[in-house]
Amino acid sequence: MSILSLNTNIRVRYADTDKMGVVYNSVYLVYFEVGRTELMRANNLPYTEFEKAGFHLPLIEAKVLFKKAAYYDDLLSINSKIDTEKISARLQFDYVILRDDIVIAEGYTIHSFMNSITKKAVKPPDIFLKALRLKI
Repeated sequence: MSILSLNTNIRVRYADTDKMGVVYNSVYLVYFEVGRTELMRANNLPYTEFEKAGFHLPLIEAKVLFKKAAYYDDLLSINSKIDTEKISARLQFDYVILRDDIVIAEGYTIHSFMNSITKKAVKPPDIFLKALRLKI
């Protein structure tokens, strides 16, 4: 098994919370996006370059399991992973969000590789495979 993994820290902003200072449920998907974007950047493929090459990664499925509440000003660590052996026309990112080594939330997002002009699903493009040094 070959796993690409990255930890990204993020501080909970006031705008991320409700009146009680608790992070809104939907914000966890934004935190997943932060982790996903940084994981791609750390592996030689900023999303902007992926788009310039004519591709998108639309979200087709997401799951979040909420374990504990996160609060305004918490420092969270987003652990993002890709199992490179499972990459096909779909790409799954797995996430664990922690505060002080306590799991706050975990989940995944599944994306489809898409040609940005035709809006059709495609196999993993060469720019993606080369950046991650993969052969599929």
